[in-house]
Amino acid sequence: MQSALLEAMQERQVTLGGETMLLPSPFLVLATENPIDQEGTYPLPEAQVDRFMFKILIDYPSEAEERKILDTMAFTSASTKVQPVIALEEIFKTRELVDRIHVDDKIRDYIVQVVFATRNPAKYKLELKHLIQFGASPRATINLTLAAKAWALLEGRAYVTPQDIKSIGPDVLRHRIILSYEAEAEGVTSEDIIAKVFNTVPVP
Repeated sequence: MQSALLEAMQERQVTLGGETMLLPSPFLVLATENPIDQEGTYPLPEAQVDRFMFKILIDYPSEAEERKILDTMAFTSASTKVQPVIALEEIFKTRELVDRIHVDDKIRDYIVQVVFATRNPAKYKLELKHLIQFGASPRATINLTLAAKAWALLEGRAYVTPQDIKSIGPDVLRHRIILSYEAEAEGVTSEDIIAKVFNTVPVP
């Protein structure tokens, strides 16, 4: 199962019975993780987790949202029809717009420095080495740049700012920083590490 998922995420194809089929474009892989009860589930290998662009934390719904869930789903024959909210052509056009968002060289350097601070924190005078088993990978650098460009577009700008990096950074980095046993024993989270990195690495 995991090898099939890895093939889809990396090669954008699936193989079944010796026949290989390309996945449509665009496609995405969405996975959920239950933080309370891990029985019956298995953690994914770090290399596979790294292929997810984001890890987004979702809390319980609000009262209004939960009432809407109740009104929609509290039937023995509950069925929800999914309605498209955007045309495929618009997705491709938006992706082209994201590619055109400007990222200044100083911002590019800042992104690299943020990622490198998770690998070599001492260089940035961060006493975190004993808390980090593995820092963020080069995929973090790429995805942080792409995510910041998309964030800037959603904010109505044609250029990326340092605040864009800070705003979207935790979602890109939290699953890519592998904590040490010492960090887990001390109750340190990847969010704590990310916050210290962003508070320390100089902003251009």
